Formats: sequence, C-alpha cells, structure tokens
Amino acid sequence: MVSKGERLEIFDSFENSDLAWFWATDAQGRVRYLSQKAMDQFDPCRPVIGEPLANLLQTAREDDDQSEAKPISYLLSAHSSFTELVVCLKKEASSGNCHKWWQLTGRPQFDDRNDFTGYRGIVKDITASYEEKRKTSRMAEFDALTGLSNRHRMAQRLTTALIAYKIEKRSCALIMLDLDRFKQVNDTLGHPAGDELLRQVSQRLQRVAPAGAEIGRLGGDEFQLIVPDLDDRGKLGDAANRMIQMISQPYSIEGSRAIIGTSVGIAVAPYDGVESAELVKAADLALYAAKGGGRGQFRFYSNDLKETAEDRREIEEELRDAMAREQLAMHYQPQVDARNHMVRGFEALLRWNHPEHGPISPTIFIPVAEDSGLIDGLGAWALQQACRDAAEWPGNFPVSVNVSARQFLAEDLPDIVDRALRDSGLPPSRLELEITESVFMGDIGNAAIMFEKLAKLGVKLALDDFGTGYSSLSYLRKAPFNKLKIDQSFVRGCAQDGDKGNAIIHAIADLAKAMDMVTTAEGVEAMDELETIARLEVDYVQGFIFSRAVPQSEVLEKLASGELRYEPSGPAKFRSERRTLFRRIGVVHEDHHYVAMLRDLSRTGARIEGLLDVPIGTELVLDLGEGQIVVGKVRRSQDATQGIEFETALVSDGAGGLCTRHRVSPYMLAAIGAPLQALRGGNHLAAVAGGRSTPGTRPRFMQVDVGGGASRAG
Repeated sequence: MVSKGERLEIFDSFENSDLAWFWATDAQGRVRYLSQKAMDQFDPCRPVIGEPLANLLQTAREDDDQSEAKPISYLLSAHSSFTELVVCLKKEASSGNCHKWWQLTGRPQFDDRNDFTGYRGIVKDITASYEEKRKTSRMAEFDALTGLSNRHRMAQRLTTALIAYKIEKRSCALIMLDLDRFKQVNDTLGHPAGDELLRQVSQRLQRVAPAGAEIGRLGGDEFQLIVPDLDDRGKLGDAANRMIQMISQPYSIEGSRAIIGTSVGIAVAPYDGVESAELVKAADLALYAAKGGGRGQFRFYSNDLKETAEDRREIEEELRDAMAREQLAMHYQPQVDARNHMVRGFEALLRWNHPEHGPISPTIFIPVAEDSGLIDGLGAWALQQACRDAAEWPGNFPVSVNVSARQFLAEDLPDIVDRALRDSGLPPSRLELEITESVFMGDIGNAAIMFEKLAKLGVKLALDDFGTGYSSLSYLRKAPFNKLKIDQSFVRGCAQDGDKGNAIIHAIADLAKAMDMVTTAEGVEAMDELETIARLEVDYVQGFIFSRAVPQSEVLEKLASGELRYEPSGPAKFRSERRTLFRRIGVVHEDHHYVAMLRDLSRTGARIEGLLDVPIGTELVLDLGEGQIVVGKVRRSQDATQGIEFETALVSDGAGGLCTRHRVSPYMLAAIGAPLQALRGGNHLAAVAGGRSTPGTRPRFMQVDVGGGASRAG
C-alpha cells in the first residue's frame, strides 16, 4: 500500500512533469491552490492566491466575431462539472487581452452536509496547439493577403445572416466591388505591386465602409460587403460613391504611382433576393451593369438587368461582324469658336446603325467592346476612316479622334497612327488624338515614351474630360498636350447662381492659357451656358447647341457652302434633367386604384397622364413598380395631365435614373398572404391595399385610357 509520503511524491512529480497542474477554489470562487508552474505564467507582482478565478481567466470564443462566451464566474456558479474548457490568461485583471491558453477541467466539492465548498481540478497548457488551431482556422476563413474574410467565410456569413433575418424580418444589403484597370497595374508594375495595391485597397475599404459591414475579398480583385439593417438606397448610393472616390485616389507603390477605379453593384434582401444565391446573383448583375455603364459607377439591382445582361452578350456577338457588314460609320461634331461661332474643327464619333435594332448608342457598345477586347480593332478602323474623311474636307480643319486607355498603352499605336496618316494623305498637324486621364495610371515611364513617339509623328494631343479623372497637374507639364477639354459635368448649370462649375471652368481656362494650350467646353446645350462659357474665355465650344454629330456627307455640304458659321439653337436656360418616360404606373387616391402613363420624372416630381380634371392640391400615391411607392401632391392640372410634387425626393439609381429610397417590404406582402420572395416586376400597392376599392364608395376621377383613347370611371 502506498504511503502518504509516497503519494505526495507522486503528486509533486506529476506537477513538475508539465503534463498537467492542479487548481482549487473556495466556495466564493477565489483561488485556494494553483500549481507553482501554473502560477509562474502570471506576472510575479500580480496576486493569484485569494483572487477570484474570473479575474485571472476568461473563456475562449470559437469565432472572433461571435458574442462573448459565458464568463468563468457564471460557470462556477452552476456548481456543475466541466471538462476541457478552453480559457485564456488575462494580462491584467481588467483586461481581456490573452497571452496563454489553458484547458481547464473541474469538479465541484461538497462537505458532509452537502454544502458547496469550491472546485478542484486540473489544468493543461495548450498554448502551442491552440494557437496553431486558431492559425489554421483563420487561414481557412480569412484572406492571407489582406486579412479580410475570404469567399468561403463570406458565403457562410451571408447564408447565416439571411436565415436569421428572415425570422427577424430584417434587411441586409450586399455590395459587390470589382477593381477597374487592376490588371493593367499587374502587367506594368508586376504581381508584387499588385498584391500591395490589394492590401491598400482593403485598408481604404475598411475606413469608408458603412458601420457594421463585414468586408471580404472573394479572390483576384473582387471584394464584397455584407451590410446588415440598411435598405435605404439613398444611404447605400452615398456609401458606394464614397468607396468609388476613395479607391480611385492615387496609390504609391514601390516608388511608382498607380491609379485604379472600381465599379459597384448593390442588392438588398429581402427586396432583391431572399436566399443567399439569389441575392449574390442580383448583386453580380448590378455590378455587371455598373461596369457596362462606363465603370467608376454604382448600380442597384432591378428586374430588367437580366434582360440587359442578355442584350450585352448579343451586342458583343453582333459587334464582331458589324465592321464587315458596314454597319459602323463615323459622324462628326463641330468644334466652334466660343465668340464668333465659326467652325474650327470636328470630333470623330463612332456610330452603329443596326439593321434590326436601329441606332445603338456608343455608351452601350463601346464598354462592350472594351470588355471583350474588340476596342483595338474598332479603334484602328475609326482612326483610318476619320483620316480618310478629313482628307476630303476643303480647308485645313483638324479632326479629333478618341483613343482609349487600352489603345494608348498598345505598343503598335504609333504604327497604326502613322499608317492611317500615310494611307489617307492627311497632314499629321490636322490629326488630334483625344485621350483620357486614365492613361496616367500604372507605369508612368511607358506613358511618357508613348507621348514622345506620338509627338515625333507631328500629331496633336488633347486631354479629354479634364478634371474628372485621375491625373495630377504635374502631368500637364510633362505631357505634350495642345488642348484641354472641359467635361460637360462642369458645364451643366454653370450659369446658375452658386454653381461651382463656373469657377472650375474659369480656373481651367486660366491654367490652359498659362501653359499655351487651348480649351474646349463639351456638352453645351443652353444659351445661358454658351454666354457663360464665352465670358470665361474658353476657346471652343462643342455641343447640341450648335450641332449633333453628323455624317460625312453633311460635313462636306457645310464646308462646300462656304458658310462656316454655326447659329446656336437651344433653350434659353439650363434646366435640370428630367427623364422622359412612357410607361404605365399605378395611382391611388383615397380607396381607389387607377392606371396612368408616366411621362416625365425628376427627383422632386413627375408628370402623369390618365386622370381627368384632378384638382390642384389633391394627394395621390404613385406606384412606380418593383415596390416603389411615392406620395405626392398635384401642383398643376390640365385636362388629363397632372404635375405631381413628391413628398420625399427620389435618389439616384446609379444609372442616370431615379428610384425611391425605400420599397414595399416583402415581409409586408407575406403578412397579407403572398409568398415571401424577392420583389418581381410590376406594381405592389394594390396587393398591400387589398387589391380592390372599398365597397360603397365612388371614384372621384374619370380615368382616360391613354392607350386606346376611351375613358371610364374608376
């Protein structure tokens, strides 16, 4: 039989082996005993014996983002046994910071009267194995490059959130981002620079992301944000713009200056999707639309984006054959002297007249061409055709041709330009290449070399959309530009009191004169804009006020006539843009539902047609479709046409259109018997109101059938 002394010797030997240590507390949870080697892991100046165990240890969490695990004091108060509980040592009594990890096993102790006397147990140091486990777990859930959540974790988080939010009837926004021109940085500066750029992007995103958002990197240059409890599309649009602006600022990478942009797609549950896969697809379609709209933009998901995506695929296929089928043509918009209105040159603009679909806007097919790589062939053809056409013009009028950033960085651009000049016989001095500020990203050395090669050919260079892109003023000193083109965003409303575009245009004109450059203001449409531009000493004007882009035959006719002056024609004053629409909407007055035609839409109001003799001051509710409900008051009324002022202004949908901040909730529709699903196309107000008028009441207005011309009541 082992003696008491031998038992103590075994006990001491076990404690000193580091296999495990012993601990004990009193009934109040204060430490009565702790093996010396365990005590040695605490600060020597820190008391251990007599301290509450809860002040020394805290329970570990399985996931860094979960809520705090139950504290030690709670577990001890239960007077129940526990096994292999993972805890960490607090650095200080009031601190949650951990530096050691233990595995704690304990059993409650009771005296002869069954009164609780404390705990006894063993503890193991598992720091090395636990840290390795956490590291492995983190590698499985977090992106090693940026430290953000990875695709796997983001998918799990979104699925978990949507399941919980369905029960709690909460909303959740999903924001998708794709970096613009990131591949160009990788190609010019190398992959290590690309990695550093991604790290800096992730840091910027964390600074400007909406509060409470979880940010993840899905791989490559794709990022995703999950934003709980935010369905206000005004706030989401503002957040998207902040991210676009922040990410578009220059980056300093290994002594080089890199500039990228981003496109953003936004979908919101439960409006755009109830299940995870449905919401991700919606956000992806919105992102695709943002990239197709010219990049550096955001888009909200809408039901028509599926059709738009299919249209883009069809456009890409047919664009490949458009040149061979002679569907493409060059049109020319005059650049006119701002003071005497004499023509000074023309800008060549590509046009596509599809035999079935008619004219297709360059804002649609040019982004498709850039995404698909077709822009190289289109650009070379446009340059050749513009030079041939300009060579036929009487006089020495120059022609301006747009060159995309991709074309500009292609090594064969000088050869293409030289060939176009030689084949057409056009003097180099009459060719002006318009480039945007995006060429100043990535390797600046390559851009400088390209400028030098083009300058040797004798062609002129214009900086297009000046002030809206990514360059700094220092590049104006380095690059051999002859002209600055002032973007139309500064021209719009420049004559209005308090508009800052006026000051910006004046500053650009002064800067250009100081650097011996000329200026052209783009997009001038109203007489007050023209007068302001001339007063600010801008050299040339281009816009609908003088002429749209016209085919070569009309240019030749104009120049042959000898009448080289253009007469301005346009509205007296700039007017805030209204979208002219022709679609049916629902209208509700009191308990009655009507159908009207939406003719115009602005942020603050609309023009509708379809209700006869509606008194001024009448309150109407407009159902714009897809859950968009607007309350408004009639401010103008004549016959079957009403002008409505909205109670709450609309917000930008990112596509140049407008949308409501909030929508009818699918949870509300589910409450009245509809299945819980994303909002489909069409109107929802009738469903919310019960789908029919209140019995016993008569409609106040006569509804006109704007489609067929008949009229009926109610």
